[in-house]
Amino acid sequence: MTSAVIVDVVRTPSGKGKAGGGLSQVHPATLLAGVLSELVSRNRLDPALVDDVVTGCVTQSGEQAFNIGRTAVLAAGFPESVPATTVDRQCGSSQQAAHFAAQGVLAGAYDIAIACGVESMSRAPMFSNAQGADANRGPIAHRYPDGLVQQGISAEIIAARWKFDRAALDEFAARSHRLAAETAAAGGFSDELVAAGELTADETVRPTTTVEKLAGLQPAFADDEYKARFPEIEWSITPGNSSPLTDGASAALIMSEEKANQLGLRPRARFHSFAVTGDDPLLMLTAVVPATRKVLARGGLSIDDIDAYEVNEAFAPVPLVWAHELGADPARLNPRGGAIALGHPLGASGTRILATLVNHLDQTGGRYGLMTMCEAGGLANATVIERL
Repeated sequence: MTSAVIVDVVRTPSGKGKAGGGLSQVHPATLLAGVLSELVSRNRLDPALVDDVVTGCVTQSGEQAFNIGRTAVLAAGFPESVPATTVDRQCGSSQQAAHFAAQGVLAGAYDIAIACGVESMSRAPMFSNAQGADANRGPIAHRYPDGLVQQGISAEIIAARWKFDRAALDEFAARSHRLAAETAAAGGFSDELVAAGELTADETVRPTTTVEKLAGLQPAFADDEYKARFPEIEWSITPGNSSPLTDGASAALIMSEEKANQLGLRPRARFHSFAVTGDDPLLMLTAVVPATRKVLARGGLSIDDIDAYEVNEAFAPVPLVWAHELGADPARLNPRGGAIALGHPLGASGTRILATLVNHLDQTGGRYGLMTMCEAGGLANATVIERL
């Protein structure tokens, strides 16, 4: 049977997604073009051989509008014959792009594809594409008469229901920064990082973060309306135990194993199983649990078979709930830190996490890696890869 393999996967450093951030002066199409160029250059691949470029991007407005994947392909100097499309599964957009690319290879529709993602949260602010959109009115209002909420409130509800207090959330956030800083100091990210402009390292990682410093931050989402609606909430979600606004891009070179062998390229990992699922849109962030169960069942694996798990740290309660519900080994969870430290450039996060996971398996000799991502609307993708 045909296997879909990952030959290489790269990412930019994470830039602070605000004015003055290290990538804030770079057009998002230029940001993505840089990782696309590096991906084919360092693998000595003729870009004309690429059958499709599948791009994740969430805020598809302003500079990120009009199929930014195609714009970036042209900006990277690829032949005009190379197509591209841009997909939106919210925070999981580039993980979904990787699924689409790999599934295209498995179906025989592609020999070679690139899955990638980009988000410049400094230049295309979050929700700037949502004018006129309101999930609490219109076609689904009858189904959710009390109204849905923003993700920060969902994170608060989850923390309250699973009884994760402020100290537990801050401890997990401090761990994320510590592990990311240790990995960076040891050169663990060097194989995946591609310099962007003058930025050569993640600027979202704060090595001096401590639980004591995090304890001084104020809750970010408490207001009188939500306090009245959710009296059980203790209001523990702060900027310190949430992922920061981030700029970044990432890309993975995916092809059939046969094509890799023909081209003399070494596959680093293969896609083992895929899953996508929905869950309660009020809780919104919990779909990572059923998605993981689904991907493990499809792959004939148990959680104990997995050497490393990457669960996107949109907010600290998400990986904590995931680990609690799956009975997962905490030491294998986000072993290089997660989005709280490494940033969450929305549409680029899926292939960013894939880069970190592939390199972790390479450097530790692990066999299986699992990644899963919570997504707005109560969705989640999950992927299992196997190191080759």
